[in-house]
Amino acid sequence: MSVWVDIESLHNYVYRSAHIEVMAKRKQWFESLREAYSVLWWIPACTLPTVEQAQEKLDLLTMKGPSSEAFAFKDAFPSP
Repeated sequence: MSVWVDIESLHNYVYRSAHIEVMAKRKQWFESLREAYSVLWWIPACTLPTVEQAQEKLDLLTMKGPSSEAFAFKDAFPSP
């Protein structure tokens, strides 16, 4: 789990850095999943999310789909 200032910074790291080389090999290390395995959501400045909050957000995304409370890159919601 990581915290980023904005979606653009995270996107650049994931898709425009050496991280992409690692992600290209993820099928060698992980099983394919049908359901969501990552989730994005906005948090107040100067706070850190908990693992429990992350699980709640992932469950919310899986059960109800993208919303301003839990979303993925392709369905990003603007910062409140």
